[in-house]
Amino acid sequence: MTRFWTRLIVVLTVILGVNYVAWRWLASLNWEAWWIAVPLVIAETYSLIDVMLFGLTVWKLKIRKPPPAAPEDATVDVFITTYNEPLDLVLTTALAAKDIRWPHSTWILDDGNRPEMRELAEAHGIGYVTRSADWTPDMPRHAKAGNLNNALMLTFGEYLLILDADQIPQPDILDKTLGYFNDDKVALVQTPQYFINVPADDPLGSQAPLFYGPIQQGKDGWNAAFFCGSNAILRREALMQLGLVGYVRATEQSVRRALAASATAIKKARHSAEAENPLVGQMLDEVEAATNSAQQELESGASLSEITYRVRRKVDDAVRTLVAADFSALQADLEEIAAMELAHVGESGVTTVAGDAVDRMSDREWSPLGALESVHAVLEAISVERTGEAQPIMPLATISVTEDMATAMRLHALGWKSVYHHEILANGLAPEDLKTMLTQRLRWAQGTMQVLLRENPLVQRGLSWGQRLMYFSTMWSYLSGFAAVVYFAAPIIYLTLGILPVSSLSFEFFVRFIPFMVVNQLLFLVAGHGIPTWRGQQYSLALFPTWIKSCTTAARNVWFGRPLGFAVTPKARQDGGPGWSLIRPQIIVAVLLAVALVAGITRLLVGLSEPLGTLVNTAWVAFDLVVLSVLVKAVLYKGFVPEGSGAGENLVGPEGPEERNADAV
Repeated sequence: MTRFWTRLIVVLTVILGVNYVAWRWLASLNWEAWWIAVPLVIAETYSLIDVMLFGLTVWKLKIRKPPPAAPEDATVDVFITTYNEPLDLVLTTALAAKDIRWPHSTWILDDGNRPEMRELAEAHGIGYVTRSADWTPDMPRHAKAGNLNNALMLTFGEYLLILDADQIPQPDILDKTLGYFNDDKVALVQTPQYFINVPADDPLGSQAPLFYGPIQQGKDGWNAAFFCGSNAILRREALMQLGLVGYVRATEQSVRRALAASATAIKKARHSAEAENPLVGQMLDEVEAATNSAQQELESGASLSEITYRVRRKVDDAVRTLVAADFSALQADLEEIAAMELAHVGESGVTTVAGDAVDRMSDREWSPLGALESVHAVLEAISVERTGEAQPIMPLATISVTEDMATAMRLHALGWKSVYHHEILANGLAPEDLKTMLTQRLRWAQGTMQVLLRENPLVQRGLSWGQRLMYFSTMWSYLSGFAAVVYFAAPIIYLTLGILPVSSLSFEFFVRFIPFMVVNQLLFLVAGHGIPTWRGQQYSLALFPTWIKSCTTAARNVWFGRPLGFAVTPKARQDGGPGWSLIRPQIIVAVLLAVALVAGITRLLVGLSEPLGTLVNTAWVAFDLVVLSVLVKAVLYKGFVPEGSGAGENLVGPEGPEERNADAV
């Protein structure tokens, strides 16, 4: 019955929303003030798409029954990831993990390589893993993803329970989740993240009952519930398949680029004076034929190592034939080759052709021998037999500062299934100060936007359209910061300047807008079964600078290679007093709203604005100020000490804009 009412309200919301937004575009724009009218209707369109994606999510909301008993012979490794968290905190989690009833091995994955952490682990009979000494500072470590990938190569459990350093598991966590893996296609079981240090009023917005509830349950209905970084069980076989497929694909792409650049270099070498020599021409013909043959073999699925080996051998033969000849341009070409950065370790752990080397090979006018040497050098740099540069297999995705979503999306693209188990089975710690919270939210947002820009789910092969839209809806939600700026600006502009972005606040406006807003809020009420979402709605707007920064910095990272870095979320309150400077943009907006409110009332009293427009925008400003007021409480928040460590009734976890944005239109 709940699904029936939810779907009915989804249909009503879409109908009323499309009716309102279409009317806004076609009949209500004030073109004389297009510079605010158009951004506002674009923001409203964005929010309509957002609520439609939410409606699609809860359309197939899945309420799972307890799974059957797990296979008795299932072997499990419990991974506790840590870098610089307090030793006692990590040990507390590790000891709780050791007490999990299902037979298993417990491992502390210490990326900080701390001797004292190793001693504590050994003293309590807990496994300890850190990075190999083979890793050097110039090699990519990939933060938490690299830590987990390293541990995968050193352990043997059939299933992996992944826990953050502060997530204390309950003894029956495996008993209640391993049964899902009776389905051989299940690769992931995600459970909620619950924080015990969050007060009832949740001033930092750590609670996410809508996400760890209807949203994940809805995604589960589309087989798109995704990995959230902790409190999840994964099948080793699925991860290893993912790593191997990623390695092969990255290597194939690198070989393809190298062969294309090699063919271009050889063609350009034909224009040199030395190419008129019959012997030189013959050698270029043979290498070019070998390159063309290799490209055809690549398309037919031949062995990558054999392809590169045969081309390198042909190049070696040609070089030996010509090396005794005296070509005047050879020395300059050899210097160019020596200056090239031929290869780098890519995001999949594969040694790939450096883009600069490919560009320079393609652009430069080579001598014949120089061209052959450049082909040889680049093919040698990507030889698939070389494994010393980095860990060759990277099962967990390393394309963003968060490893979870991209890994789950790739698993789904390979045909694996996921499960969302709606039961609190671990208790953790949320940020206890505003600075830490903002750092955490920024990292999540940056990671999500990196995935969108690098592996847009809408164009990923292997995903169903439902899965594509479920992933895209999460990524779409992080664009809310741009819409928030417009929502703040519109009432300020009207109250101070008297410029209305709509043609008029007529009956037609209200008869379309009010029903849509009412049904929209009703949708979240029904889908959430009364779950409180007000705090999420506040942070959807109040953290607009964070969401905008995440989009711009992720774009600069993906398009221009600027690093983002990875910051571990502190598990204790950070010193430094009230952080008013952290919310300077929001303070400026609040002051502008307050000034606009006074200006609007003044303009009304002196007859410079009409009453209805002033009333509507005054109410809008008041709402915005109430939304921003949550940050005052956040700045002054002193932390919370729970009375006990037991799980509460509400499902909570690290809140994402997908939840927050679901409340705002």
